[in-house]
Amino acid sequence: MASTIAATKKTDDGFEFNDDNILDQVYLTHVISDVECDTKILYELVSNILLPNSNQSHPLPPPLSKPEFLTLKLVSCQMIATQSSKLCAHQTTMWILQQLRRYSWDAKVMITLAAFCLEYGNFVYLDRAVLPAASDVAGTSLRQLNQIQIRKESANQVTELVRHIGQAVLFHINHWADLSAEDFEEEDVPALNDALKSIPLLVYWTIASIVASTANLLSPSPSYTLSEFKEKLTMADDSLAGYLETCMKQKEHLGDSQVRRRKIIENPKDIVEVLRALIMDPKTGPQPQIHEGLDQVKKGVEIFKGKYVLLFISTLDRIEDEIRLVNSIYDGLLANNDKKEKGGYHRDEFKILWIPIVHKWEEGSKERFKNLKRNYNIKWYSVEYLGELPGRRIIEDDFVRPYGFDIHDRPIIPVLGPHGRRINENALDLIFQWGIDAFPFRKEDGTALDKKWTWLWDAIKKVNPTIEPKREKYVFIYGGSDNWVQKFTSGVNKLKKNKDIEAADVEIDYHNLGKRSPSNDVFSFWVSVERKSQKNKQHKDPLNCEIQEIARNLLCLKRDPQGWVILTKGRNIKLFAHGDPMYQTLSQFQNWKDKVPIKEGFDIPLTEYYHNKENEISERQQPCSVINSSSVIATITCPNPTCGRVMEVTSVNYKCCHRDHDDPNYCGY
Repeated sequence: MASTIAATKKTDDGFEFNDDNILDQVYLTHVISDVECDTKILYELVSNILLPNSNQSHPLPPPLSKPEFLTLKLVSCQMIATQSSKLCAHQTTMWILQQLRRYSWDAKVMITLAAFCLEYGNFVYLDRAVLPAASDVAGTSLRQLNQIQIRKESANQVTELVRHIGQAVLFHINHWADLSAEDFEEEDVPALNDALKSIPLLVYWTIASIVASTANLLSPSPSYTLSEFKEKLTMADDSLAGYLETCMKQKEHLGDSQVRRRKIIENPKDIVEVLRALIMDPKTGPQPQIHEGLDQVKKGVEIFKGKYVLLFISTLDRIEDEIRLVNSIYDGLLANNDKKEKGGYHRDEFKILWIPIVHKWEEGSKERFKNLKRNYNIKWYSVEYLGELPGRRIIEDDFVRPYGFDIHDRPIIPVLGPHGRRINENALDLIFQWGIDAFPFRKEDGTALDKKWTWLWDAIKKVNPTIEPKREKYVFIYGGSDNWVQKFTSGVNKLKKNKDIEAADVEIDYHNLGKRSPSNDVFSFWVSVERKSQKNKQHKDPLNCEIQEIARNLLCLKRDPQGWVILTKGRNIKLFAHGDPMYQTLSQFQNWKDKVPIKEGFDIPLTEYYHNKENEISERQQPCSVINSSSVIATITCPNPTCGRVMEVTSVNYKCCHRDHDDPNYCGY
């Protein structure tokens, strides 16, 4: 203790400091709470000593293991050695806090109070001894050694103060510790943060009061009264009690709100009720607003009544790729949205709603939200709010954590039906792999798409086993005449190394299907395709019909005298293309490179440019060719009913229309 006092240059005590000064000093002594302490057992033991006749007395707990007896004794001896002045009480208090720097705030108080009870407990026990001196020589000797008669003169104030600590202060500190252990989010119970700010001050005055009580118990004439310490202690304790009362109200409101929201999520009536539970709460003041693009929707969540909703739940950080992806889905939902698709779904029944998760809206986050919507031309719906999102906890507890997701690492896209039930807890991976083809975004839609293309990948890998589809990699698979293959290989290799492609983080690979395979392997590939193109009367399900159509389109590509191309992203076949327009598309990359960063996927601007190029080439060709021949003779009567004579054969015309879209087998220009 002497070294500690000598090292302390300040002569002020706790009464000379204001609360901020005390907090600054106390915080310097506190580090991470990583040392164990049996606070519950300590509390029971201390209560039995300080409050033996109260309802708070406890049966004997199990043996105490933490902290060790030496820690308690060290603190006890330091308090006993403290002189009876305010300055010494302050210095000892700071010494104790330094010694207990790795314990939690509540443990600091419990250990100090337990150390006090080593001395105070002996005093109380010996004072209550009633055996006659002649029959209890040892007891009488101990009473005399502990100077019980002298110490009784100052014991009443000590007893009053330490019982106040045991009855009120410890109750509030333990209540705070229990609430903190429940791990509430700061936004859910904000008063808990205020309570934490008041804890160091209360801990200081509790320990200082215990130190002063020890000195008061031992010294018949201290230079202070315990009422001075009790006044400071009571003020700090009342402050914590007020925050705890607010915490309980906030917790009760949160509990009621959580229970109500969870009941809605578990047994919803419709999609509107679920969305209200996720983003609204009439008791919390201004409500979040629904925007379509940059414009507020007057109907609010009612706009989603009877709709399927893709909930885009994300933070505002590193979500540019996902925004581009959702933009592509939005565009896909607008295309052919009046057409009934698989399962009887219509695209116009599906809406996208962005729920940004922001813990605290500040100027930076507000500006980033606006910039994301503006820069990426977001036209789908979004939730805008400036305070705490009322249903954020239920979103994280019921939509995120149960499935092992973490929106701080990656957004999620649960899909909800018109009745509010989830038809997919997270369609993000499905959409990343298949895009709008995954409509209506159920898990089984991904399974069906995988089956749709499995046969083709099996046929490709039989020819070239080194082709391995990866989700983020684009692969050109191609074949054709030697001259065109050589030219196309050079073109795609040049594109792969283009600095704009590298800047857009587009990964490209390419495989000439017949380069490393014998001709009979390539022939077998086309045989496999041809077999899939044949109609099977025993299999008329929609999947087989799709596979037949794919196979027929591939066979049409095979007829191209120059070459053919299959573009894939992962296992998703993005495009079947003819040789010449595809080569020109790649060689003219400078004309469409600016669209790559703003589109979701390199394939989208490529496909758009390819189709334009295909149409351009087709329009340059002569619409029809005519060949006259007289080598075919047939007897045809004149269609004029007034004539009826046999017509003379003068010629036969052979006419080819290079693109006839009415032909079901048409496959390009």
